[in-house]
Amino acid sequence: MKRIVLAGASGSIGQQTIDVVLHHRDAFTIVAVSVGHNIAALHGIIAQLSDLRMVCVAEQSDAQMLQQTYPSLAFCWGEEGLLQMISSVDHDLFVNALVGFRGLHPTLCAIEHDKDVALANKESLVSGGELVKAALAAHSGRLYPIDSEHSAIFQCLQGNDPKAVRRLIITASGGSFRDRSRKELTDVSVEEALAHPNWKMGGRITIDSATMMNKGFEVIEAHYLFDLPFDQIDVVVHRESVIHSMVEYCDHAIIAQMGTADMRLPIQYALSYPKRLEMKNARPFDFLDYPSLHFAPVCFERYPLLKLAYAVGEKKGNLGAVMNGADECAVELFLQKKIRFLDIEELVEAAVAAADYIEHPTLAELKKSDAWARAFVRARQEGACK
Repeated sequence: MKRIVLAGASGSIGQQTIDVVLHHRDAFTIVAVSVGHNIAALHGIIAQLSDLRMVCVAEQSDAQMLQQTYPSLAFCWGEEGLLQMISSVDHDLFVNALVGFRGLHPTLCAIEHDKDVALANKESLVSGGELVKAALAAHSGRLYPIDSEHSAIFQCLQGNDPKAVRRLIITASGGSFRDRSRKELTDVSVEEALAHPNWKMGGRITIDSATMMNKGFEVIEAHYLFDLPFDQIDVVVHRESVIHSMVEYCDHAIIAQMGTADMRLPIQYALSYPKRLEMKNARPFDFLDYPSLHFAPVCFERYPLLKLAYAVGEKKGNLGAVMNGADECAVELFLQKKIRFLDIEELVEAAVAAADYIEHPTLAELKKSDAWARAFVRARQEGACK
């Protein structure tokens, strides 16, 4: 029985993780969760998880109220409470389904306590990849990817010599505006940007898909997960999104992982590795649903934030934290209709260009870089509005 601590239990990945666990009660159990502010969802989560021992929420007042309602459970709050939960609850696997930069410290904490980590929080590697890599080298825990693209690559690597890899090929849907020119993006609305052609996702990831910032993050993730240089990591636009990513080997053979767009598959593979378990209540993939598959090259001029991510990934230091913090803030401003769509690119590029570069940042310096980037974006936006 694999005991799991789940951070971000009320989000999409967290909910699907719970679904996987409940369908394989003989293999997994969840012993602790965090939910932030979503107390309404927490009541349902507690009712589902019979082995739950500890819960972390964002606010102390919520923790104290919940303690009265559920006296048999232990409650904690805030970032310190989450770190305490990771370090004190006996478990085998930490599932990080948090969103944003705040996921970095919990990832490091779990690794430093020799826990395996199933990672859906891409910011852990985008912002702190060097710290995560150093922590993995110093401790016994392993990192398993949950992102569908990285899970696909991980699966394509099984049984093969990593030294024989020629390149990784990450597929991209192209986002909401894949059929529009840059000129046509000048006055697009928030509603248009959120209308992804393939699926419905959260606000930030949908906008990041439209700018290709999300794909840039995935390139940086792949660099750290699979220890390959950036010139061996390519992105290709694949409209149907049924091939989740590919690996090309030195003999030019390409192995692809494909299937229906169901995030429970990569979640389950990260939980069960090296075993494969039956996917319950899942729709099998049918080739006849896709008589044609399409692929196209990615143009850096069309998607400048993808180009920026390659440059930031190469330079490392604190620039990943700056780029991510600026993007989080700029996307939030766009969703609030305070800036235009193309302003997101301008603000992120400007923040990276203006940041003080730190070659070997500490976690504290990464937190300062993240905060600086957000403040920079807000100040620039406010100045432009005056």
